[in-house]
This record gives sequence, structure tokens and C-alpha cells, in this order.
Amino acid sequence: MGKLLEIRWHGRAGQGAKTAALVLAESVISAGKYAQAFPEYGPERMGAPMQAFDRISDEPILVHCNVQNPEIVVVLDESLISVLDVKAGVPENGIYIVNTEASPKVMREKLGLVGGKVFTVNATKISMEFLGKNIPNTPMIAALIKVTGMLDFNDVVEDTKHKLSKKFREEIVQNNISAMEQAYKEVASE
Repeated sequence: MGKLLEIRWHGRAGQGAKTAALVLAESVISAGKYAQAFPEYGPERMGAPMQAFDRISDEPILVHCNVQNPEIVVVLDESLISVLDVKAGVPENGIYIVNTEASPKVMREKLGLVGGKVFTVNATKISMEFLGKNIPNTPMIAALIKVTGMLDFNDVVEDTKHKLSKKFREEIVQNNISAMEQAYKEVASE
């Protein structure tokens, strides 16, 4: 990881983008690296577009401003693509991970990308199946780990269990883990 890696999460309030960024940061720190995680809200109401961010490095992070040029963009709600410029500031070789039933090729066209890499997973379907709600954050964490290989998946699962068990009963925690395992298997690439 040598250099500073920046990630931007796009979601709607209530879909868990903030929690996803925090869980990822905790996993990074558990792996002995440095991390920052923080959200950015517009109108604070359920369903409103929001963003969360991660910074990851092997060395202490001295930057304390918004993420302007993320190498990775994770989109928890495909409908945001037509409302926001999710490509803003992303380098030509950036990575996009989108919650959609569409193929990576279709998403590439929808995003209007020439370069970079596009990955998709139907995290909404997975979260509905395992959680009974459209909260695609844990499946999207799994997709991010699969795509990047930045952390050991089993370690992330353990960190997620730890983080979620502070707020939720065991059944909900286990359902989130099952959703992660399914998403990890189903991530599609071009």
C-alpha cells in the first residue's frame, strides 16, 4: 500500500455508507496500518444523498481535509449516478464498484468511462435476502475487499462482527456476515 489510498463512498442516508467507511478503517487499523474515515452529509434526512470517505496508508496520515481525488469509488445506490458526478476527481485508472444488477460493461457505458476498472455486485438483492432491508453496506465492503485484495477477507469479517455486535443482536450480525460472504462470491468484473 505504500502511498496514500483514498476511497469515496456514495450512498443515501440509511444505507450504511458511514458505517462501511468506519468498519473498513477499523479493519485497516487492526491490520497494523493507518486509516481515517469520515462522512459528509447534505440534508440530514433518510434517503438523502451522502458521502463517506476513507484514507489508508502504511505511514501516519497527516492530511485532514476532504477527499478530492479518490482512486476508488464505491456506489451503494445506482440511482445516484444520474444525480451526482460520482466520477469527480477520480483518475483515469480509477476503480468503480457499483451496487447494481447490471453488468460491469453496462455500468461502464452508463458512467461514460474509457479507462479505469468497473466492478458490480447486486448488493441490494443480497441485503434484501439476508437482512430483509436495503442496507447494502456490508456486501459492498466485501466487494471492495475482493476487488482490491487490500486486506484479508476473514480478518474484515471478524472486525465487522466486532463493530456490529456493539449495536445489533447476534442474528443481525450473522446475517450481515452471510451477506458479505455472498457478495464476495458474486462480484463481477469486465
